[in-house]
Amino acid sequence: MNYQDTVNWMFQQLPMYQNKGTAAFKKDLTNTLNLAEHLGHPENQFKSIHVGGTNGKGSTSHMLASILQEAGYKVGLYTSPHLKDFRERIRVNGTMMSKAAVIGFIKRNQTFLEANQLSFFEMTVGMAFDYFAKENVDIAIIEVGLGGRLDSTNIITPELSVITNIGYDHMQFLGDTLQKISGEKAGIIKESVPIVIGETHPETQNVFTQKAIDTNSEIYFADQTVGTTLESDLKGSYQTHNIKTVIKAVEVLNSLSFKITDDHLETGLLKVVKNTGLKGRWQILQNEPKIVCDTAHNKEGLHYTMQQLQSEVFQKLHIVFGVVNDKDLESIMPLLPKDAVYYFCKPDVQRGLDAAILKTVFEKNQLVGSSYNSVKEALISTKSNANKDDLIYVGGSTFVVAEVI
Repeated sequence: MNYQDTVNWMFQQLPMYQNKGTAAFKKDLTNTLNLAEHLGHPENQFKSIHVGGTNGKGSTSHMLASILQEAGYKVGLYTSPHLKDFRERIRVNGTMMSKAAVIGFIKRNQTFLEANQLSFFEMTVGMAFDYFAKENVDIAIIEVGLGGRLDSTNIITPELSVITNIGYDHMQFLGDTLQKISGEKAGIIKESVPIVIGETHPETQNVFTQKAIDTNSEIYFADQTVGTTLESDLKGSYQTHNIKTVIKAVEVLNSLSFKITDDHLETGLLKVVKNTGLKGRWQILQNEPKIVCDTAHNKEGLHYTMQQLQSEVFQKLHIVFGVVNDKDLESIMPLLPKDAVYYFCKPDVQRGLDAAILKTVFEKNQLVGSSYNSVKEALISTKSNANKDDLIYVGGSTFVVAEVI
């Protein structure tokens, strides 16, 4: 199989949350542990930092990777989902895993993967850990896929765990209260491993504190202890929360004998995109008219991006919007501006919600616009309707953003 054949096999043969949703979620780590054993336990061959949370875990992971690269470490970075190319998920010092390495991993392990019916995410985690071990990385930043306790990444024992924040997302898997969700996220807190919590919530603080007591882990709440912030090339105003989380994480890493100077920290934050290739976070695609895309896709994430939108200067606001079919629309509609013109579209994944359905639901809430057959068609229409002093925002789903960058 060539690279495209290999990736297609991974996508099609096995359940993939990105496409299938609930059907791809497994409440068990047995498969991942079996794969790790089959591969010779690569997860024990490199140091790691585990990053979870509802929002901001991707940005936080990339910031930490950039800073550690500036400090001279060879850094693995595992994130999900990807926007354009599967290999975005697995990087070393910002460089994507080679196509040959992806093909080689599947070729070597295909019989095992098929016999054990591993999910897309399970095999991808195994591939990443195997690659980082073979590359002899000094440290790997491992972003949780979904939840924490039962996530496939949760077979590592990291140097440090980070949980950015807790919000309502993926409730069909993680529970319908913040306490239940935080209980799942807290599953990445390991025995005697320090934990940094980015944002304090009254409903969840005790869950994390109790878990830290149970595991004999030092716990730090970044928003309570970090007074200053720093500039970053990631421009969303919401990044302030992530930056404070990263500042505290670096402080803890230095107490664990890492050597990260203030200069490494400051430069790393300013060169996140250059060092790691991150895209889709308040990314400006063009000016006149200004087009901004952002992967925010739930209540908490959209709260911050909509705040940022209101601080922009524009004549008229156009919003290209699409979602997946398990999205809680009732929680996000109140956040969206009623004076914008909407262009409803369906992201090109199996889970994409039909644009006509989205339009019907939104228009009942005075969010008015037209529906389109594709993201591309919606954006073309938006551009033709917008003047140079208008603003176009593209979002609602990671998968909508993937189609415009």
